[in-house]
Amino acid sequence: MNPSLLLLLALPFLMAVAVASFRRTSRSTAAWVAAAAPLGGLALLATMTPAIMDGGIVRSYGEWIPQIGLAFSLRLDGLAWMFAGMVLAIGALVVMYAHYYLSARDSAHRFYCYLLLFMGAMLGMVLSGNLLLLMVFWEMTSISSFLLIGFWSHRQDAREGARMALVVTGGGGLALLGGVLLIGRIVGSFELDAVLAAGDLIRASALYPYALFLVLAGIFTKSAQFPFHFWLPHAMAAPTPVSAYLHSATMVKAGVFLLARLHPALAGTDLFFYTVSGIGAITLLIGAWNAIFQHDLKGLLAYSTISHLGLITMLFGLSTPMAVVAGVFHILNHATFKASLFMAAGIIDHETGTRDMRKLGGLRRLMPITSALAIIASLAMAGIPLLNGFLSKEMLFAEALTAGGPETMRVVMSIAALLAGVFGVAYSLRFVHDTFFGKGPHDLDRVPHEPPRFMKVPVEILVVVCVAVGVAPAITIAPVLHAAASSILGPAMPAYSLSVWHGFNTPLMMSIAGVIGGIALYFGLRRLINLHAVVSRSIGRNIFHKQLDLVFGFAHRLTQGLANGSLQRMLMALVVVAIIVAAAPFVANPASPNWPSPQPIPLLGWALWLVMMACALGALFVYRQRLLAVLVVGGVGLMVSLTFVFLSAPDLALTQLLVEMVTLVLMLLGMNYLPIQSPPEKSVWRKRRDAVIAIVAGGGLAAMAYTAMTLPPNTMAGELLARALPEAYGQNVVNVILVDFRGFDTFGEITVFGIAALVVHAMLRRSRMAPEQIMPGPPIKLPVPADLAQVMFPLTLTVSIFLFLRGHNAPGGGFIAGLVLAVPLLIQYVIQGTTSVESRFGFDYIRCIGAGLLIAILSGCASMLFGVPFLTSGHLDLHLPLIGEVPLASAIGFDTGVYLVVFGGVMLMLSMMGTIKPSRTRNARKGEIDPTRRSAKTGEMH
Repeated sequence: MNPSLLLLLALPFLMAVAVASFRRTSRSTAAWVAAAAPLGGLALLATMTPAIMDGGIVRSYGEWIPQIGLAFSLRLDGLAWMFAGMVLAIGALVVMYAHYYLSARDSAHRFYCYLLLFMGAMLGMVLSGNLLLLMVFWEMTSISSFLLIGFWSHRQDAREGARMALVVTGGGGLALLGGVLLIGRIVGSFELDAVLAAGDLIRASALYPYALFLVLAGIFTKSAQFPFHFWLPHAMAAPTPVSAYLHSATMVKAGVFLLARLHPALAGTDLFFYTVSGIGAITLLIGAWNAIFQHDLKGLLAYSTISHLGLITMLFGLSTPMAVVAGVFHILNHATFKASLFMAAGIIDHETGTRDMRKLGGLRRLMPITSALAIIASLAMAGIPLLNGFLSKEMLFAEALTAGGPETMRVVMSIAALLAGVFGVAYSLRFVHDTFFGKGPHDLDRVPHEPPRFMKVPVEILVVVCVAVGVAPAITIAPVLHAAASSILGPAMPAYSLSVWHGFNTPLMMSIAGVIGGIALYFGLRRLINLHAVVSRSIGRNIFHKQLDLVFGFAHRLTQGLANGSLQRMLMALVVVAIIVAAAPFVANPASPNWPSPQPIPLLGWALWLVMMACALGALFVYRQRLLAVLVVGGVGLMVSLTFVFLSAPDLALTQLLVEMVTLVLMLLGMNYLPIQSPPEKSVWRKRRDAVIAIVAGGGLAAMAYTAMTLPPNTMAGELLARALPEAYGQNVVNVILVDFRGFDTFGEITVFGIAALVVHAMLRRSRMAPEQIMPGPPIKLPVPADLAQVMFPLTLTVSIFLFLRGHNAPGGGFIAGLVLAVPLLIQYVIQGTTSVESRFGFDYIRCIGAGLLIAILSGCASMLFGVPFLTSGHLDLHLPLIGEVPLASAIGFDTGVYLVVFGGVMLMLSMMGTIKPSRTRNARKGEIDPTRRSAKTGEMH
């Protein structure tokens, strides 16, 4: 494992946790903490730069889930180094810019936390040396970008844009996963080194077309290529720092990064050539043409971004060595001038209150510095000489003129490149003319002026880079470009010259024609039509919403058919499906179970069984009296717990007993909002149907349990018993299975448990329910039980800690200990009320859940630092004075996370159930309920 590479990846996530953890610090402190991640990352990247410039590759490798080929493999070559530098450098500028952009009403801590999560996901994606690991970070970028785009969640356009981006890119991610799995099957490995070296094998495979189209679907959705380009303009509802980061240098570049990353493995066929270059050319023209008619500054920049992404895609599709060099070059150039333009648009919006170019104009007089910066960046976007955009545009023209394939293809590519040049000048000219020249501004609610000094610094830095690269490319950008392109092309790296002047040639003539044609097109359109009156309609958006409406309509009809509010119907469907799935193998291949002869049961066993059966059957007769039914069902649980004791399973007995206690409290709290009695069954047929289903399901479970208990000892259980002590350093096999052998499953389970608790909290924190009856008079005071409950708490806390510490070698563990700690608090909640308990203890159960999950993750990742898989246990014997030898297993860290999540989740759910407020309506307070006037959604009176 390479510590520098691991720290480089971990920095954004660590700083995100730091920002989220200290929400009460000032906005400036949050900005400095957030900036520490990209600045520290750049410093670490600088230490690895000499090795990259010498053509080397920095690696770090750790096993994760070797059974499926997933390894925590990091790989820093020239391309990854270039993208990592771009992500970190522009990220640092965006953090600085956002500090001045965000208003006092915006949560800066939440914004920086989301931004750092996205930065870490992008870094993980570009550094991944394993395709499955790349997929993990790929999906993480989709989720974190959803949070960033929807940051202003109070706005409908932000919610819509975030949802659209997530659906489109998430769907593409699923397709990409399918392509990655096919590539792994062809190559026999998901390691990037093996995949890149197996290009001939991949292209010769019969699965190649399917793998290619699935991978391209993921790339095209992420990088907004036709026909998936419609989501990007709607993502402009995000705050401008988000647009400057995601839609210039990072998220939309993830697709073209993967296209460049897998180029050696997938390129080189006619299918790749025509598909990628064709889609790129179509996107190039559609984006450029639509950009001309946008009225929103960010809308124009969004469509121009689509066009430039199409340009990059087209270059990679052409697949010649120089086309690849040009594609990498334009990735860098576009990131610099587009990030500066987005920031300039944000400054204009910040100082004028609008981005509508129909209201702007004449800003060069009111905001001269911002105007100068934006104009220079716009000229770079248009491809004007002595700016960086001109150089990569010249390369585009040269490569289009020499495109492979038939002559028709060269003509089509050349015409597309020339039209793109014309349209690019036209929309750049509209951006400049309608914003900074002409009459205006008008209909503004404020007088525009220059922004704070340091808000312009990021724009100034990026504009200086545009000029420096355009004037002296060989000095400024050539080493970076060579390192990135050579990592893609390898020995096929061509000789080329990065200079401003190449003489009078066809590409130069095309550049001149593009500039003249763009000027003529823009002013011609102004004379022929009223550009300000043009209404743009997104066909893709309309199709997307129609399809979404169809999906929601189908889901609604399906839900109404299956889950129309009847829990009984849902439970019946669940049990019936379980019966069908369990019975299917026996129907397909009938076989009778090979059960051994039953063993004699002692008298105590018969007694437990008879009491259990009596309670189970009794519940059938008293189910209408809910309180009595709860107590009878609790008797069944108690007998099950004693049965586990009888079968020498103390861990299961403790767990069952504690779960019964917690469940009993939960059901009692829930009964407060239900009628005392259940309504009578109206159908005899329904009773008989339910009886048959219950008998079949119960009999099947009994048969399965009996089969499991009568298996011979030489099964998986015997293997786990043999391996528990020597491999996991624990004598309690049940706990070893939970925190070591099946630790990843346990992590998933506590995650789901924590999410369930948070869902309950979200649903009930503002709920008001009208109880059917209220007890007259003040609450009954119970001083003696209250005092006993307070005395019990420290004793139970001691028992809880004792069970937790002994869990690896004796009955106990984090799950049991968490439940033990919850029981005395639950009793205090019931006796003394929520306000009294929380005023004294002040537990923050939500943070308790978060801390538990974080501890579980960190303890699992700690093993990876030693080159072993996630959650692998270690062991240490400590010799302490007076105490003696204390054995410690690293699994105790993970068990601590389980302990906190279980305790926090249980208490959060039950405390919320106990704090639901009664309805504010007068009739509800009196207990007078008219069901016909009650809201079906909230239970409130109309």
